[in-house]
Amino acid sequence: MTTGSGKIYEIRLEQLVPRPIDVVFDFFSRASNLAILTPPWLDFRMVGAPEQLEAGSLIDYKLCIHKIPVRWTTQITEWEPPRRFVDIELSGPLALWHHEHVFVPDPNGTIMQDTVCYALPFGLLGQIANRLLVARDLEDLFDFRAQKMRELFPGPNP
Repeated sequence: MTTGSGKIYEIRLEQLVPRPIDVVFDFFSRASNLAILTPPWLDFRMVGAPEQLEAGSLIDYKLCIHKIPVRWTTQITEWEPPRRFVDIELSGPLALWHHEHVFVPDPNGTIMQDTVCYALPFGLLGQIANRLLVARDLEDLFDFRAQKMRELFPGPNP
């Protein structure tokens, strides 16, 4: 699949969080928690966001990608508590960013499912950048988030 800018890549992730769906969704509904889930090497700084997310919420932030400062604005386009929400990039380093978060009740807590579709600008150069850096960077980012979730919500459901 391609966009006008290039190939669309997809990442699918799943993680069990040993907490009820309402607790997990509430954690993700607070924009301030995005900083907790972002690796320190990205030097993430929230510029503006509402305390509580909802459909239409804008999230503005700054970060550094390989020491290059980047400004990024995302918007919550779909909001279905406590089951799912979608954020998309309005402006930033990518040609496309569409991140669907799904929360599924489970006897052991909540299964978090993420589907990220993204594309890079610059056609063939973007594809090369994805192969050399971006895909690995995103894998590292989501590995960090998964580890942080295990730290924040350890062990069996209380």
